[in-house]
Amino acid sequence: QLQLVESGGGLVQPGGSLRLSCAASGFTLRYYVIGWFRQAPGKEREGVSCIKTSDGSTSYADSVKGRFTISRDNAKNTVYLQMNSLKPEDTAVYYCALRYGALSIRRDEYDDWGQGTQVTVSS
Repeated sequence: QLQLVESGGGLVQPGGSLRLSCAASGFTLRYYVIGWFRQAPGKEREGVSCIKTSDGSTSYADSVKGRFTISRDNAKNTVYLQMNSLKPEDTAVYYCALRYGALSIRRDEYDDWGQGTQVTVSS
């Protein structure tokens, strides 16, 4: 059974860092695209970043470029999102999701989703 499980969220001060993990089970991560999305209260879910697990190519939303880094460890079947220089506006529930095909951060192009992990940036 295909499953994605996010972890690593928490409370951090502005300017701080967190690393989120997306652990995949029930399938081999190597041939898919994994995306990270976030949803703040009262807002739509938005794409943050994605990675093609076969070759490591990546894409980022403009709002996180230069601050967030996505990576993968195929041996551990896990994708990571390193988040630095966090801002209060980064506060949201962060989800990882799976799709086949090309890089994309459009949420309607993803097929399977994890349950999310809360990230709160506040002093």
